[in-house]
Amino acid sequence: MATTVMDDVESGEAHEGGRGGTGGGRAFALLLVITGALGLLAAWVITIDKNKILEYKADGKVFTPGCSLNPVVSCGNIMESDQAQAFGFPNPMLGLVAYGIVICVGMSLLTGARFPRWYWLTFNAGCLFGVGFVTWLQYESLYVIGSLCLWCCLAWVATIVMFCYVTGHNLKHGYLPAPDGLRRGLMEFHWVVPVLWIGVIGMLILTRWWDFWTGAQG
Repeated sequence: MATTVMDDVESGEAHEGGRGGTGGGRAFALLLVITGALGLLAAWVITIDKNKILEYKADGKVFTPGCSLNPVVSCGNIMESDQAQAFGFPNPMLGLVAYGIVICVGMSLLTGARFPRWYWLTFNAGCLFGVGFVTWLQYESLYVIGSLCLWCCLAWVATIVMFCYVTGHNLKHGYLPAPDGLRRGLMEFHWVVPVLWIGVIGMLILTRWWDFWTGAQG
């Protein structure tokens, strides 16, 4: 799907602009459904594990999430951190709503729905907030908490991919201003930005715990 998403962002150019708004091609719609579903899955599992942690703690016991595999990949450390409730409530609750909206948008596009410019820009702003939030969480996870959560990593990847392709959609239709050369380049090589972005995060994770991954710690 990755090589055809931007080619199929709009299956019919007649859908672009005008009072009818702009729709989306099948590949783009499926990408939103899939990334939204992956993010929703991650938020759901984290919510369940967080509740179990609180229940066990109330009984004087300790619950270890199944994704706590070693000192580095330790979901429990992430879930019990202050950063896990940045807005005063568990972060996954925000994800349950936000990723659900993404799925709804993707499903609507699959049925042929079209949305006006303001809708796409609002949707893009929501994705921008999401990707900014997960970037902050990545920093906190790597350099402050010092642990990784595999479900969080899944949400990071899903959010980055959806942000890149929603932004690409808006660039293609002129909803976001950009030089023609930049717009054409991004449309031609739409996969480069998300691949490099996720690759950089992977390298940061690798270098952050290099001694642990290589077994070189003393």
